[in-house]
Amino acid sequence: MLTAPDFKEKQIIFAILSHGERLSFKNDNIIISDENAIKHQSSCFRLFALIIVGHISITSGLLMRSKKFGFSIVLMSYGLVPYGMWMAKAEGNVLLRQKQYEYNSFEIAQYILKEKIEKQLVALKSRRQKSDELKNGILHLTNYYERLPNLDLGLNDILGIEGMASKVYFKQMFGDIGWQGRKPRAKRDMPNVLLDIGYTQLFYIMEVLLNLYGFDIYKGFYHQTFYQRKSLVCDMVEPFRPWVDRRIRKAFKLNQIHEKDFILINGQYRLFGKTSKPYLAFMLKNLLKQKNTMFYFVQSFYRAFMQDISIQEYPKIDTELKC
Repeated sequence: MLTAPDFKEKQIIFAILSHGERLSFKNDNIIISDENAIKHQSSCFRLFALIIVGHISITSGLLMRSKKFGFSIVLMSYGLVPYGMWMAKAEGNVLLRQKQYEYNSFEIAQYILKEKIEKQLVALKSRRQKSDELKNGILHLTNYYERLPNLDLGLNDILGIEGMASKVYFKQMFGDIGWQGRKPRAKRDMPNVLLDIGYTQLFYIMEVLLNLYGFDIYKGFYHQTFYQRKSLVCDMVEPFRPWVDRRIRKAFKLNQIHEKDFILINGQYRLFGKTSKPYLAFMLKNLLKQKNTMFYFVQSFYRAFMQDISIQEYPKIDTELKC
């Protein structure tokens, strides 16, 4: 399996192809170019994942290099909807998958949620100006945090705590920048559009990491099994979402978000084409600062789960949210 020192040298490329740009290879280098010049060039030896937004022709050369150098390929539309994947993964980890299928407890679900609420608290406490309303929100969120763990809680109880905590958190995080509630499908405001973009980037980075160890990404501990839902990925991204949230709030405060870049279609905000590139770029840059933390978390979680250690000894995520 990939070691931590090796992973530190790996790159995750999020390529947004414009009209006329193409992807090619030369001397085991991946090249993005147009008719006039090379826009990007990286060695396949350092590539961990290649996420391509736009339309591209897949060649046998690309797939062969993916297998040879062990990097994953994710193809996405301009709306960030995946339409093709070629994952580098550990195959045949039967013992791990057997343990996943036999696991029958909500301890890990509570552990994941507690980590998430802790990071939400860190994000709120990092705000410089703390109004009475914000302080009250932090107190409420702390109360939900302290309810976990509790072995008497069932799945519906855990979901209820998450729902109430999220309602408090999002109101305090985005209430002063046009927030209308977390509505990922409705996209009634700009923050929701940007959250969807950031969470999508986070999701596929986490999916690639989980595949390194041979997890069944459709079998979660918190998110329940549902047809074609990658429930384990949904689980493992939860504690990292506040990284995205905080970066988006910072962008609003720095006037990096411009309403003219968005298109309003049937009451829904959308980002398309060239105007989306700066937003995709600054959010991905923020996540890539944390890629080593994400790697260590997945690696430590895998070891803890396989060794049947106490849930109290499961890995903690660095509480410093850099953005």
